[in-house]
Amino acid sequence: MGSTDSYRLGIDIGGTFTDFCLMNETTGVLTSVKVPSTPSHPTRSVVEGIRVFADRYKVPPSAIRYFVHGTTIAVNTVIERKGARTGLIVTQGFKDILNLGRSRLPDIFDYFTEKPEPLVARRDVKEIGERMLKTGAPYKALPEAELLQAVKELVDDGIEALTVSFLHSYRNPAHERRAKELVQKHFPDLYVSTSSEIWPQIREYERTLVTAINAFVGRKMDQYFSSLEKEVLAAGVTARLLSTKSNGGIMTAASARLVPVETLTSGPASGVIGARYVGNQAGFTKLIGIDMGGTSTEVAVIDGDIRYSTESHVGDFEIIMPAVDVSSIGAGGGSIAWTDASGVLKVGPKSAGADPGPACYGRGGTLPTITDAYVVMGIVDPAKFLGGELKLDPDKAAAAIDGIAVAIGLDRVKAAEAIVQVATSNMYSELVPLMARKGVDVSEFALLVYGGAGATHGFVLAREVGIQKVFVPMSPGTLCALGSMVADVKSDFIATVHQALDPASGTDELADIRKAFAGLEQRASAWIKSERINVEEERIAKGADVRFLGQSFEIAVDLSHVDLAAEGAARKVAEAFHKGYAAIYGQADTTAPIEIINIRVTAIGITAKPPLAPISDKELTGAARAAPPASRRQIYFDGKTQETSVFDRKSLTWGHEFSGPAIVDQYDTTVFIPAGFTAKVDRLGNIIGELQ
Repeated sequence: MGSTDSYRLGIDIGGTFTDFCLMNETTGVLTSVKVPSTPSHPTRSVVEGIRVFADRYKVPPSAIRYFVHGTTIAVNTVIERKGARTGLIVTQGFKDILNLGRSRLPDIFDYFTEKPEPLVARRDVKEIGERMLKTGAPYKALPEAELLQAVKELVDDGIEALTVSFLHSYRNPAHERRAKELVQKHFPDLYVSTSSEIWPQIREYERTLVTAINAFVGRKMDQYFSSLEKEVLAAGVTARLLSTKSNGGIMTAASARLVPVETLTSGPASGVIGARYVGNQAGFTKLIGIDMGGTSTEVAVIDGDIRYSTESHVGDFEIIMPAVDVSSIGAGGGSIAWTDASGVLKVGPKSAGADPGPACYGRGGTLPTITDAYVVMGIVDPAKFLGGELKLDPDKAAAAIDGIAVAIGLDRVKAAEAIVQVATSNMYSELVPLMARKGVDVSEFALLVYGGAGATHGFVLAREVGIQKVFVPMSPGTLCALGSMVADVKSDFIATVHQALDPASGTDELADIRKAFAGLEQRASAWIKSERINVEEERIAKGADVRFLGQSFEIAVDLSHVDLAAEGAARKVAEAFHKGYAAIYGQADTTAPIEIINIRVTAIGITAKPPLAPISDKELTGAARAAPPASRRQIYFDGKTQETSVFDRKSLTWGHEFSGPAIVDQYDTTVFIPAGFTAKVDRLGNIIGELQ
């Protein structure tokens, strides 16, 4: 690597490892590094990765010109409930908004189930005698003295952050803006979030919840970004710090400090962005992405483009902000195996995490995990884990598995395979109905596996589900880091309009809609410019949340290709809604009136994406296509001991072919290909497996 070259660096801070992906902007060559995460001081692992690139690959920190990172700090703060003690100011009469929620039971079949506690305790909620009407017209003025007294009482009682969420502020944010101005003047050390600036959408509970989450994690994230900027600069990186977002985009660290709630699911989102990127480069447009990391397994569908959702879940809470549609379907490599009161083997959801980690890590963990099972079965080579940087202890893995073996009455290797089988069954039972709900015919899609354990488990899952092709990218263990590096600048804007639409009326019912869209588009364009990130092109995508008049919930309708000023625009909006509605529910009443509840605008700044470098200029032919194994070893799988060919990923090149059972050792993961699959290597170094 030349010292005069410039580089892009993508980082994904996970619960077990921090992943780094470095791209030479001239050659497109990728270099991956993984270092153990340091949950108590997350910036330390970032600085360590930068040092590794400098020492091992001779890339000076000053040559890193583009620096993007994603972190699980915000989401873990919510899940573990370790954020700031947060106060909430609401309109009088709405004190219990977070406690009531939508009055839904977590389990509809259990009337005795307990609802999760809100992030804001009821004693930390104060009511203020202000009021806006649903039209946005002021009804009761903001009582400033009452507001300040309420905040003083909360501060004196120990709150560290404040949420302000007034009734109908999505229509008129004046009271919230004035409240924040007053609070910041009199209580400058308080982290303040208002619902109108975080997500001004109708539905009081969801809007208040997402704002409370922002305040809950805001102080910790603000301190984290400040610390990271200082430490990275001290390490020699002068590039601006960028952060990934749940919607698959990126923003500056300055923006992330204001709206850290937008980073909650940024890690999984980055993985999906990376999956689409490597898939498109290899000619695949229909992909089911499986991300199996240390604690969980996530799945996403890529059908030409990425799917998005406004119903993502983080811990006990539902987030209404747009995010890449990712669903959790099972355990990760660090998930713990255990037996219930009846002696039935279970896997997850508890994980050994990064500290102490699986028993085989030798860091004090004694409970059996999926990774320990891989080691006992012979699939993972203890001497080659992380390229030999992290030596695994097979004796500790065996001791951990022995505990389960005794409990379920099997010998060691059979108990290890039972753990893998239970994990696979859990994924199968979640994946198959999930794909059915999403209208996905798995026979038409390839399974793209990534994450530290995705390539180890992916072929086994594909065989069970009946997916014919499995796609293993060059560096599956660091694909989330790659995705962050190639993500576009992106932000979402929303306005609630709540307007009925009857295309048969013959009147121009879209005048107010066009005006509202113009306002959002102006804000979107200004946001891209304010981020000051170099982009090749700016795009504005438009959409709306539409429903039949009188319904309770809406569906998203893409309006990017509808000219709202043209004749018959209302009819085209209705047609787009009917098409989408019928796709979901099977039919749509084309004569019934509809209503537009929210309009949405997405600002997209297309970033430069250097193409991936091919691993060879020429494809192997004839007898040379048969890949020679580096070695062979015995593994236990499918209830028997099997001799398995072992390949070194670095030795495989374009045109190589081989059949399962096979293992491919590489720095960031272990690829396990069972019998029944053939595999070939494409020009970019991807392994494409096919079920025979």
